[in-house]
Amino acid sequence: MFSKKYTIIFIPDVAGRFRRFSVPKMFVKGAVAVGMVFCVIFGYFAYSVLQKSSDLGELGSLRTVTASQKLEIQQFSQKLRQIETQMTRLEQFDKKLRVITALESQPSTGHEFGSGGPDQDAMVSFSSASKKYTQSLMDSLNSDLDRIGKQAESQEVSFFELDEFFKEQSSLLSHTPSIWPTRGWVTSTFGYRRSPFTGLREMHEGIDVATQRGAPILAPANGIVIRVGYHVGYGKMIEIDHGYGVVSRYGHNSKNIVKVGQKIKRGDLIAKVGSTGRSTGPHLHYEVLLNGVPVNPYRYIFQN
Repeated sequence: MFSKKYTIIFIPDVAGRFRRFSVPKMFVKGAVAVGMVFCVIFGYFAYSVLQKSSDLGELGSLRTVTASQKLEIQQFSQKLRQIETQMTRLEQFDKKLRVITALESQPSTGHEFGSGGPDQDAMVSFSSASKKYTQSLMDSLNSDLDRIGKQAESQEVSFFELDEFFKEQSSLLSHTPSIWPTRGWVTSTFGYRRSPFTGLREMHEGIDVATQRGAPILAPANGIVIRVGYHVGYGKMIEIDHGYGVVSRYGHNSKNIVKVGQKIKRGDLIAKVGSTGRSTGPHLHYEVLLNGVPVNPYRYIFQN
């Protein structure tokens, strides 16, 4: 069985002698088989090492991307929380304004704000999360952002209503008589009094302010001049429509300066004090009518 051999001859240089070795064929075949197995094992090991090296490189790249995404989501979540805080402050400010202005019936803005970002446990394990999980987190944040966006739109509607209210109030205040039309001494107040001409009890529908002839008469509020002329009782007189049912009247003037239809603002010069008409001396007769009914002008004077 082992008679078949391979003979190996070593031929040295000129001075040496031949050497010959005989090796059984089975031994050679075994060595070749072992060598092939070794090559296969080595090749598989080398491939595994290269594959693992590639996987490690890809894993490192994924970790870098994951870390970047994690940072972006953290920043996005932080911005979302800041917006949530700002919206909460705006809602509180809106409620305060509505209490002050008695506009308590506010539009339905909702009270549920979006909560931004995953919890801390999710953040810790996020480095090993899949793309699907990452997308889920992003969808959740986007959903929260959409809810806050709708909340902001509703809040804008509420603030628009408040803005219109304050504009209306500003217009009302600017058209409400609130300053003395002239400076002097009040010689007759609003209400019943004894007539300086007949001595009988009569209703005095305004206040009389005595001052020097030619003293300026100023408009106490914004409005439109609706009457300029002469009346037997009032003498030279002016009427101004301030809107909101309020009309002011100025009598006994020495000179009327404005014209019918003229728009005037609070503080504009409209006439000069005189003693025309039914008068005992230079003074201004000042009336305020609310929906056509004379009211006490003191109610519309905010200055001492």
